[in-house]
Amino acid sequence: MSTKQQELPREARLPQLDRTLATQLAAAEYARVADLLDRLTPEQWAAPTDCPGWEVRDMAGHMLGMVQMAASVPEMIRQQATATLRARRRSGLQIDALTALQVEKNAALTAEEVAREYRRLSPRAVRNRLRAPRFLRNQTMEEETDGRWTFGYLFDVILTRDPFMHRIDITRATGVPMVATADHEGVILDDVVREWAQRHGRPVALELSGPAGGHWAFGHGGNAGGGHRRDGEPISMDPFEFCRATSGRAPAAGLLTTQVPF
Repeated sequence: MSTKQQELPREARLPQLDRTLATQLAAAEYARVADLLDRLTPEQWAAPTDCPGWEVRDMAGHMLGMVQMAASVPEMIRQQATATLRARRRSGLQIDALTALQVEKNAALTAEEVAREYRRLSPRAVRNRLRAPRFLRNQTMEEETDGRWTFGYLFDVILTRDPFMHRIDITRATGVPMVATADHEGVILDDVVREWAQRHGRPVALELSGPAGGHWAFGHGGNAGGGHRRDGEPISMDPFEFCRATSGRAPAAGLLTTQVPF
């Protein structure tokens, strides 16, 4: 995950994706990550990533830790409790403590074991996310740098965006092509774009290239409308570079400095 301190939303953030669609995206994203990990060579596992101090192997350990957490309620409770305790002791952010814990937890596994465990546990993680009861999904949490989220937003959105963003990180680090289709990456991008526009609330005409891209026009308040109207600030770029910019991984200017959590 990656977030940055900015103006906090007044209301707890809700998922905007249909729950059935969110489940389909989760399953497909986990499968894409598993396929990517299976393809990596020993040299690629050792490649440095955009996340400071992390090689691909470290990033995969974190990603497996997130799947382990989503696949098991007791594991989720254990990881969260341990991360909270470590963050308090070190006066740091809980998310940093959590990701470090996940890397540490899986450090003894071989690369092949990481890939195999990721594929094995992914279906269980999807089921657990889908089965989260309504009362839990409607509960709110205070995300340290982004304000209040509902657990539904965490389950349906963030837990899919996180591996998606790290898949971008890994393909960038290794040179393996990033899979790009309209019916998966394009849907995730659309949700990111609409949230980004809602967060900055300014008129913008955005064009993202390739199969995962598209055209969006937003008026005041981040509301989409007018199809291909170009009455806002024009921005044209690669869709995955858009994600890197809005996640804080790449230099950004103008409206791209408005960040979206991944």
